[in-house]
Amino acid sequence: MANQFVVQLENHPGALAVLAEALAARGVDLRAIGGGSMGDSGHVIMTTADDDGARAVLQEGGYTFIEGESILAEVDDRPGGMAAIARALADANVNILGHLFLGRWGDRAMFAFVVDDPDRARPILERKG
Repeated sequence: MANQFVVQLENHPGALAVLAEALAARGVDLRAIGGGSMGDSGHVIMTTADDDGARAVLQEGGYTFIEGESILAEVDDRPGGMAAIARALADANVNILGHLFLGRWGDRAMFAFVVDDPDRARPILERKG
């Protein structure tokens, strides 16, 4: 899977539109996107079909962002499923920098995580939590 970008945005009308337009102008296709905001700032978490193009748009636009390997994880689609994964990562001293919900299949939910220590997180996330 492509890398995941966590991008800081100002919390005002049009902030996401400006970023999305810049990506579109470069021909960068969004594969998954999520985000939120509170107060004066917000963020968007995204994967694209073109990491190099997305990175160039973000750098040229002066955005503050982090980029990391997107690690897929299947999580039990029940109360406590995400809590178990988040706790296992926390207990391993791995910080979650961003995550995207990708969909549900039966009793499983699929997420893509970007973390500060992929090597330590990969065995936790890939064991089908």
